[in-house]
Amino acid sequence: MDGVALLTIFVLSIFVGFEVVSKVSTILHTPLMSGANAIHGVILVGAIIVAGHADTGVELWLGLVAIVMATVNMVGGFVVTDRMLQMFRPRQSAAKGSDA
Repeated sequence: MDGVALLTIFVLSIFVGFEVVSKVSTILHTPLMSGANAIHGVILVGAIIVAGHADTGVELWLGLVAIVMATVNMVGGFVVTDRMLQMFRPRQSAAKGSDA
């Protein structure tokens, strides 16, 4: 495929992704993030495999960049998921402990 076709597919996938995620109800965002974290883990393993099979310096460099970016993406996903789960935990008030 030529570059224009690939760019067109990329832009259309952005629009489709935005529409799909924006239609998800608020209560389903946490399971959706957990599923995305699993996909990011698979992407990280793929980046490690690609870097391991690198023959040239450019391939190795690109593989290492992919590993770093996939790691940041995966860790960030877990941080966001954890913050979302904290919203559903009951809050402990300071006044509750001082009533004793």
